Amino acid sequence: MEVKIGVQHAQRELVLDTDSTPEDIEAQLSQALSDGGVLRLADTKGRAVVVPADKIAYVELGSATSSAVGFR
Repeated sequence: MEVKIGVQHAQRELVLDTDSTPEDIEAQLSQALSDGGVLRLADTKGRAVVVPADKIAYVELGSATSSAVGFR
């Protein structure tokens, strides 16, 4: 699934592909916002993205990514 994270005072958004479910990401985001801590997500390549919760402007949850090749 593609996740886009907007960060305050940053011109570009963070984009990552993750195997997490939307419900899991929402739970992690809610926990980070209530604790005032950080949102930590891992992408499909094993890299981690860590964003301070108080700097998150928005989180956009996309559908599962699939790359279509060829013609129909």
